[in-house]
Order: sequence, then C-alpha cells, then structure tokens
Amino acid sequence: MSRRSLPWAACFGAALLVASCNAPLTLVSSPSPLPPTATQAPPTSTPEPVAAIVNGEPILLSDFQGELARFRAAQADLGIDLASIADYEGKILQALVDRKLLAQGAQSKGLTLDPAALQAQIDEVIADRGGPEAMEAWLSENSYTLQSYKASLEEQMLADRMVQQIFSEMPTAVEEVRARHILVATQEEAQDLLAKIRNGADFAVLAQTYSRDLTTRLAGGDLGWFPRGYLTVPEVEEAAFALQPGEVSEIVHSALGFHIVTTLERGERPLTPDALQRLGTSAVEAWLASQRQSARIEIVIP
Repeated sequence: MSRRSLPWAACFGAALLVASCNAPLTLVSSPSPLPPTATQAPPTSTPEPVAAIVNGEPILLSDFQGELARFRAAQADLGIDLASIADYEGKILQALVDRKLLAQGAQSKGLTLDPAALQAQIDEVIADRGGPEAMEAWLSENSYTLQSYKASLEEQMLADRMVQQIFSEMPTAVEEVRARHILVATQEEAQDLLAKIRNGADFAVLAQTYSRDLTTRLAGGDLGWFPRGYLTVPEVEEAAFALQPGEVSEIVHSALGFHIVTTLERGERPLTPDALQRLGTSAVEAWLASQRQSARIEIVIP
C-alpha cells in the first residue's frame, strides 16, 4: 500500500479534479427594453457576460471560455478524448471559483501584491516567450488577451499567497506512528494469519511471505513513520493510531482487501517535506470546502 502526496502546485491544472460546486444553477435574464421616450437616455456600456459570481465578484464568461479552450487544446495534444472526462466544464468552472475564493481570502488577510512584482513576472514571461511580438502570438494562440492574462496572473499570485499562508500555519511536528501491515484477499486468509501471529509467528516474515502489497512486502510490511491523514487507506491508518507499540489489530477491511496491522513505535516527530506537502494540501482543501459553504456563489451559466 503506497503513501500519497498531492502537490498543491497543481491546484489550478489538477484542480480540474476538484468536485463541482453545489450552488444552484440560475440563468441570467435579459434586461427588458426601455419604452421609447421623447428624449433617449445616453447609451450605457453593456455589462460583460459572466459565468459565475463569487461574493459579488464576477468570473467573466470570456475567461471561462478561454480556460475551456486551453484545456481542450491540451487534451487534444495529449490524444485524450474529451468524452472520457466527466463534467470537465463544471470542474474547470469550479477551479476558477476556488481560485477566486483563495484570492479573496488573501485580500481579507491583507496579503496584497506588489505591482512591481506583478509587472516583473509579466516581463519575465514576455522575455521567456521571445519578446513582445512572440508574446502577442502566444496570447492569441492560447485564447488570452494581454488584459485577461494579467488579470489571471494577478489572481493566481494572490491565490498562491493564500495557499502559502495556509501552509505556514501547519505544525512542523505532530504525533506519528510507525506500523506494519499484511494485506490479503480474503477474510479467511486474514483470520489464519492473525491466529499464527497470536501464537507467536513473526509478523514481518508473514508479511514477506503472504502480503499482496508489493510496495511494502519486501520490507516485512513496514509502512514507515506517518502522521494522521497521510496513508491512502484510512482504515489502516486508523487502526495503526488506535494501537500501542507491540499491539496487533483485529482484521481490518478496506477496498483493497483484508489487513492485519501492528504498530511498532509512536511519538511526536518533525514532518517530512512530503508529509508537510500532503497535510498542507489537505488543509487547503478543507479551507476551500469551508469557504464554499459560507460564500455567496452564483453559477450563472446553465
């Protein structure tokens, strides 16, 4: 059974995997035409269509359509059939909503951007693209205008500031356990192995012989040290934290099969960079889930 890490750096590319928003769908009604009058009012600018509104701030329809175009082009380059990606449009819109929420969170905490830093970032991108003319061509090819690209970059940088803030609030040391496990296909096999362990058989030797988890089998089922929220199988993690060193669990059932778990050691330890990344990512996801519950989110497009 492998551990897992999910880098938040992929938030707004892989954030397409975030569950779509549960806000009710509404349609924008067209304004009723004004009745003719003797003196016509001066013309007013037509509001730009929006895809969603987050706490009063719009996500422009053109920005959403640009994200869709870039995503579709990327999938075509990879040879991926869009029909194989369930509700990708909804997931892209949710990613934009999440980015907006993170940017708003940064602003609420006073985490502002230095305009010079934003311009320096844009200048760097222009230089990387080969100069202003090449940049203009790249923007056109990727469904951007210079204005929409600057706005997107600014919002992304603010969102990144909020992510960094959430990460900075993570503890650097937490309770961890070191555990072993044996994974088998049937409950009967697990019961037989558990009986052998109760009768004094060596746990590590049995894991090397019988465990179906090839990632830990050679190490005698050793999962190493891990904090809460780290393993890919929460049932095994819960069992490991429920044990004291030297204790062996009852049979644990998960989607992978049937496990026997033993805890070897436990105590407070500094988080490894990988564990900090994983737990920080979970903290960002929890923060976003909370914000979605309390925010005023209106999905305008059908």
